[in-house]
Order: sequence, then structure tokens, then C-alpha cells
Amino acid sequence: MAVTLKEVAERAGVSRSAVSRTFTDGASVSDKMRRKVEKAARELGYSPNALASSLTTGRTKLIGLVSNNFHNPIFLQVFDLFTRGLQERGLRPLLVNLTDEIDPENSVRMLRQYSVDGVVVASSTLPPGFAKAFRDAGVPVVHSFGRATSTPQVHVVGVDNAECGRMAARELVRRGYQHIGFMGGPENATSTQDRFAGFMSEMAAHPEIKVSHSYADQYSFYAGRCEMLRLLKKPHAEAFFCGDDVLSIGALSAISDSGLSCPDDVGLIGLNDMEMARWENINLTTIHQPIRQIVTSSIELMVAMLDEPQRYPETRIFPCSVVERGTLRRPQILHSKCELGSR
Repeated sequence: MAVTLKEVAERAGVSRSAVSRTFTDGASVSDKMRRKVEKAARELGYSPNALASSLTTGRTKLIGLVSNNFHNPIFLQVFDLFTRGLQERGLRPLLVNLTDEIDPENSVRMLRQYSVDGVVVASSTLPPGFAKAFRDAGVPVVHSFGRATSTPQVHVVGVDNAECGRMAARELVRRGYQHIGFMGGPENATSTQDRFAGFMSEMAAHPEIKVSHSYADQYSFYAGRCEMLRLLKKPHAEAFFCGDDVLSIGALSAISDSGLSCPDDVGLIGLNDMEMARWENINLTTIHQPIRQIVTSSIELMVAMLDEPQRYPETRIFPCSVVERGTLRRPQILHSKCELGSR
């Protein structure tokens, strides 16, 4: 049988309310009383009941961690960092799968049933209004990997996806490709839209280069493989910016099965720098997204909001960088007009 609060009180020679206050954050209790209660609790092996404590404090310490893309292995890393980080802060993550969910009100109702103290929306594809629905319901919320904006309606932590698109375009131009393709994730995803917009804005400065674009059904290996197999059946680009590493790895599989090689026949650059991208048999050139910093910053904002629910929304954007590996050919050496004229 579990040790009860009453037994701890009897062992310590104090009232049950004194034991309850000792294990309630912020409650008033003297140092002498705390030492007596904690000593009795250790001797009896007592652990406070979190649910019972929530009835006293009005807080469950539950943080809803919601996402809508469990097909992408990158979220294994995201969930690992979030769950450990929240637990280190004394909070309890509640993982919720919102795959195929399009009505934010359903999600708000579900999370309210669990009496969560806050919600982290971990998704680069859900629109800003999804996280805003939680704020409108009075639930503290942070949108991790959300859409960058200078006027956020909720806290947003992530990267500038438009700039990532520009970075990818610059890399492909720098390597001398004359036909460049964009292979994005779902066309209605905000991350896909922003990456495509950035990519095309950079390519507009290079009208001599042919540009094509297409979209996969979702951010998954299978979707990336299917879309690349379709593209390879007709004249195709020399190199592709795949808007996510998992799409790139699917595309790499399709290239190999089509009797082609990467980067000799088709070049690829991804986005995320997930662990699999570093494996020797993949060796993907990609754009590194600082996931650890994004998660840490999201948790910091959530903790701050629990103490200050009306905290003014802010956007925190982290810079990305290109990671050179083996799926793009080497950059071409560009000579100045003076050097060419002297030859």
C-alpha cells in the first residue's frame, strides 16, 4: 500500500496540513517544519500525489505537447528534447497526436479535458490560427517551428523559412546548375509556402537558370520517394532543393532505384540536418536547423507564461547554416572579367 499523507504527519508529529504545505510549491512553511516532514517522508518512502496536489494549487503542471506530423523522424528528436526539458523544469509533458486534425476547437476541447496548464504546438505546417485558438481559450501557448512574423499573436519560436529557401537557391546557383527544382512538402503547409517564396525570390535574380517546382503529399520518406520517382520519368532538374531532410532521403532512394547516382546525375540539398542525414549511406548536404535551441527557448517561454499568462507575444528566430556533405557537386570557381581577359 502507498504511504499516506496522514502517516507522514504522524511520523513527523505535525498536522496533515503542514505536510500538504511542505509539498505545495509556494506554500508557507518554516525551515524547521520542512526538515521534519521531509525526514519523515524519506523514512517512509512517501511521494506526494501530483493529482491531489493539483486540487490544492489549481495547477496540474501538465503541458500539452501537440504535433500533426508523426511520419517525420525529426520529431523523435524534437519530442525527446521537449519531454526531457519540461521534466527538468518540474513539468509533465502530455504528448498529443493531431495528425489529420483540421479544427483547432476540437484540440482545445481535448486539451482542456486534461486540465493542462499550457500548450506547445510543435509544427511547421499548422497555420498561426491553430495556436491562436488556445490563446483565445485562455491557455498559455507557444508555437514552436511556427511561421515567423513581426506581429505575432502568440509566442513563436523557429527559423525564417523564406531565408532557408533563399539559402538553398544560392547554394544551387553557386554550384553551376542550369536547371534547378524545388520539391516541397504539402502545398498548403506554411513552411512549404515560405520556403518556396524565398527560393523563387532568389532565383528571380538568375533568369538564365531554368526553375521548376512540385510538391509531395506530406513530409515523409514515402511521399518524397513517390514524388521523385514521378519527376524522374520525364525531363527533370539537375538538382533539387527538397524542403525537408526526410523528403530528400526519400528522393535519394528514388534516384538510386532509377539507376542514377547522386550527385553525379542529380543533386540534392535538404533542410533540418536530422541525425539520419549524417549517416554514411545518406551523407546529405542540408541546411542545419538549430532544433535544440528552438526547443530550449520554447520551454523558457512556456515557464515564463505560467507565471505571467498575459506576457506580450514575441517571435524568436534562430539562424540556419549550410552543412556540406556529399549530395551536391562542388561549387564552381567563378573568375572575374579581369582574370579572364588576362588569359
